[in-house]
Amino acid sequence: MTHSDRVLLGRPLTLEDLGDVALRGRKVALDDDARVRVRQSRAAIDSLAAGGDAAPNVYGVNTGFGALAETRIGAADIVRLQKNLVRSHACAVGPDLPVPVVRAMLVLRAQVLAKGHSGVRDVVIDRLCQLLERGVTPRVPSQGSVGASGDLAPLAHLALCLLGEGEAYVDGQKLASRDALARAGIEPIELQAKEGLALINGTQMMAAIGSLAQLEGERLATCADIAGAMSVEALLGSRRPFDERLMRVRPHPGQAICARNLRQLLGSLDASEIGQSHVHCKKVQDAYSLRCMPQVHGATRDALGWGRQVLSVEIDSVTDNPLVFLEDEAGNPLSEPALLSGGNFHGQYLAIALDMAAIALAELANISERRVEQLVNPHLSGGLTPVLAPASGLHSGFMIAQVTAASLVSENKVYCHPASVDSIPSSAGKEDHVSMGSVSALKLARVLENVTRGIAIEIMVATAGLDQRLPLKPSTGVRAAHEFVRAQFPALTDDRPLSAEIEWIAEAIRSGALLRAVTAATGPLA
Repeated sequence: MTHSDRVLLGRPLTLEDLGDVALRGRKVALDDDARVRVRQSRAAIDSLAAGGDAAPNVYGVNTGFGALAETRIGAADIVRLQKNLVRSHACAVGPDLPVPVVRAMLVLRAQVLAKGHSGVRDVVIDRLCQLLERGVTPRVPSQGSVGASGDLAPLAHLALCLLGEGEAYVDGQKLASRDALARAGIEPIELQAKEGLALINGTQMMAAIGSLAQLEGERLATCADIAGAMSVEALLGSRRPFDERLMRVRPHPGQAICARNLRQLLGSLDASEIGQSHVHCKKVQDAYSLRCMPQVHGATRDALGWGRQVLSVEIDSVTDNPLVFLEDEAGNPLSEPALLSGGNFHGQYLAIALDMAAIALAELANISERRVEQLVNPHLSGGLTPVLAPASGLHSGFMIAQVTAASLVSENKVYCHPASVDSIPSSAGKEDHVSMGSVSALKLARVLENVTRGIAIEIMVATAGLDQRLPLKPSTGVRAAHEFVRAQFPALTDDRPLSAEIEWIAEAIRSGALLRAVTAATGPLA
């Protein structure tokens, strides 16, 4: 891989870059110009440390932390202070974060440091890059952050690995970090002044979870349009509610995008034998779960659009404290570096955005479950068999698939209670307002899983509904989705366990395989 194929830290970072590294193993390296800035910033910290006990108090360099910020640390203990900080803060608990999330955290932490305001040595950034390149993933428990002063406890577990302490995953195996580093040929590092604080102060856990969820959620919104289009055809629904003229007079961007996707998936009436079969039916209007897809799916898209804006800013920001500045407010060089304490580590932006994303994604499952009910309910399905069973009574068909969808929807309602409205003061009142953004992030990840499975259930059930419309063929896009599922699972002729089918479709949504199969027939979808 050439240098240009790498993500260069210190340059602008996108969500797509982050996903490439976290999920697909793209390499990273510190940009040459960024390395110069990092070294200049570090010189300011070295100068302060060289001042010994005569140097002024600078938070986290020669003072304690949090409630102990006013406690002066002697020059002889400055290095020990950083190791103690990482060790003492590594008290996260609960299930380990998935490897892709921790890889995203490594990228984001390195990017913060590469901006040249944190005062660390460039070797610290290089070590983070080595962990990524050589497949060493620190073990990071998921619980313990309140989302202000950053994700202190989880990030401390990340930093602990650099010291050769704690645990790490290599090729799926959990090892002591010292053994994992040795296997990868990486030397443990001894942190110098401020470096421990620079590694743990920031929003990188919640930003990592949120960024990967954002990318997956955007794809899921398009797959929800595919599922909805399948249900429209299976339920003999109308295309009229998706007319571009209706969208034009209520011009929300997401609504227009969803309607355009549905028009593309459903095609013209002439392109669907199913559509032609009920052109003269007496039904006046479809249920809201069909008719209002642009308005509901579109609102989700627009909420995710705001989330993308927040995340895009956050992953390319400096969230350390204190920060080193070599210029004044006008960008003019300073004769002496300025070390400024502030609150860029506070996660409120992310907390609100991730709560909003969870609410928005949950609505995709809410409306999807109602379409599943339409499909299995013989009073609503337009002639489909009860619960889509081959022989009603003898077979239960897809009865419990709808129950499972309802269970997922109900669970989401609990997870959608916003964490961002909560705050519990910590650190003896010094940190008297916190974001709880890490809780927002963890809830979002669970909601995303539930919604993905909920959409998978609709695709499975709608596929069965389309089976019953044969030999009439649906539109090209819907037919592509139907054939994608049927290539893996046969039509239901007798009751069978459905969980493997649901999970397979859910994974096809996550991997993009479903979307690729459909767009091969329709062209790109938004």
